[in-house]
Amino acid sequence: MTTHILIIAHAPLAHALRECALHVFPECEEEVLALDVPPNETPETTQATAQVMLDQHPGPVLLLTDVFGATPCNVAQRLTDGQRVRLLCGVNLPMLLRAVCYRTEDLESLVSRAMVGGTQGVMQVAPTAPQNQARLSCSRNDQEKNHHQQ
Repeated sequence: MTTHILIIAHAPLAHALRECALHVFPECEEEVLALDVPPNETPETTQATAQVMLDQHPGPVLLLTDVFGATPCNVAQRLTDGQRVRLLCGVNLPMLLRAVCYRTEDLESLVSRAMVGGTQGVMQVAPTAPQNQARLSCSRNDQEKNHHQQ
């Protein structure tokens, strides 16, 4: 059974993350849902909307929110039952892509894979030349010859 993924985040992050996921996995349009929380909306309104979205998908659901303790997370916590609906906070694109990629696994495995994807996706990168490209020289003569290279 495929797990649905519902992103609940501050507007416009939820829909932006969904669009990124659909860019990589266009076939997951039905399984990845987004709920943007506008700044002036009450938690009760957000919760009611999210509950309707959950009710439309009776199978397992992974909720992803942006910031622990903020309204999207607080709403999602009220919807989580620990069995059919699980919650991860601190969503980032690597976490979402990992979740989408493994959405056919059982919910417990999916939660673990999503967490690993999210944490492994955060790293410090050393300042080096882009892969497979040489650094451009700063001399004027070299700049004229290579001005079209990136």
